[in-house]
Amino acid sequence: MVYYFEYNISETNLSFIIVMSQHYPANLQTKIQSLALELGFDAVGFSDVDLLEHETHLQEWLSKGFHGEMDYMQRHGTKRSRPEELVTGTCSVISVRLDYLPENKEDSEAALKNSDIAYISRYALGRDYHKLMRNRLQKLATQIQTLVGEFGYRVFSDSAPVLEKALAEKSGLGWIGKHSNVIQEKTGSWFFLGEIYTDLPLSTSNKSENHCGSCTKCIDVCPTQAIVAPYQVDARRCISYLTIELKGSIPIEFREALGNRIYGCDDCQLICPWNKFAQLTQEPDFAPRHQLDQQTLLSLFAWDEVTFLKKMEGSAIRRIGYESWQRNLAVAIGNGTPSQLAIELLTKKLESCSIMVREHVEWALKQLKNACY
Repeated sequence: MVYYFEYNISETNLSFIIVMSQHYPANLQTKIQSLALELGFDAVGFSDVDLLEHETHLQEWLSKGFHGEMDYMQRHGTKRSRPEELVTGTCSVISVRLDYLPENKEDSEAALKNSDIAYISRYALGRDYHKLMRNRLQKLATQIQTLVGEFGYRVFSDSAPVLEKALAEKSGLGWIGKHSNVIQEKTGSWFFLGEIYTDLPLSTSNKSENHCGSCTKCIDVCPTQAIVAPYQVDARRCISYLTIELKGSIPIEFREALGNRIYGCDDCQLICPWNKFAQLTQEPDFAPRHQLDQQTLLSLFAWDEVTFLKKMEGSAIRRIGYESWQRNLAVAIGNGTPSQLAIELLTKKLESCSIMVREHVEWALKQLKNACY
């Protein structure tokens, strides 16, 4: 039996209230870890809810405007950095890791170097991870109930104002690298994160030590110099932001740097030395769908909206919408190999595209025609 002592002190009264919790297994956290691994998660850790250090970093990042048009990063105030404000009663967080790397580094690098192939961030080649992670976290929470009875909790996976990287670092799942991704020394950084906010009194895991050292490879390789300083990413320059979060025109200064990247960017992960230890995912749902790991830019650009919506059903890519999809592809084609087919497809698109897409198509046509002379 676990006892909590609540002290109520005033000038005239001193009272002691003893509140007894229900009986929890002595090895509860070990049992939770076992349950998580049985469900297919690759690691699990535990942390408290003190994120003051990370809250300061977040506020500084927001004050610099590095979040760009991602207003949701500041919309919820301190709920993002103070879990107990988001979910009343939260005193502990269970963090999990699920590896997603669908192919080896050499295949990804080959696709990135082929200017005619559409490069999609490796996390988005398969099924949208959000629903998969939340469903699995719910199963974990349900199984925990069989151990402790009813308890307060809420599951998350990039689905609410949660500082999941900070929580992962505190829970021992890895350290936040200079590119702002979480790195684990034995598995690299190709993994998704998920959390269970809970009122269970759990002990915090040992925090991972930062092993980035003097390495700056991720900073040096960034195509748009978005990593403006170690541990500081200006999203407004980041290709992932430009191709996914940005809803309007991609600034001209960054278009050539996009290369053939039409959804996200993996350069900082591909270059990271720690990812030599990365293992391919064991999750079938993360395998590439519709051959998205080897589709040409022109074949994808030929999709109409109905085809896009059908092919991207169940994919994270679907949420950017057809217009942004066309915009990104147009820029990538403009950076690709000049051909009569490319010029014909772009020219035909001018007949039916939106004003925003038209701007990027016209830019691409100019790029290709200039390259021919």
